[in-house]
Amino acid sequence: MVQVVINPASLLETGIQVERVDQLSLFRFTDVLQSRLETLLEKNEMGSLTPEESEELTGIQELDRIFTYLNSRLIAQG
Repeated sequence: MVQVVINPASLLETGIQVERVDQLSLFRFTDVLQSRLETLLEKNEMGSLTPEESEELTGIQELDRIFTYLNSRLIAQG
């Protein structure tokens, strides 16, 4: 398992929003956090991530996996 130095919970207040889709409230990244994720993914593909950026990417991806899971559970119950 990869140790995450960037705490995904630190992104909750500024990087997450709740969006109404049909009758459901789903979690999604803010435009700023989504843009940062895309930038880090591009740098990763080019092999130019710094160690700090790599840790940041890991934290954001972990948060993405958590919200994907939660949203799928909400949709299944809806």
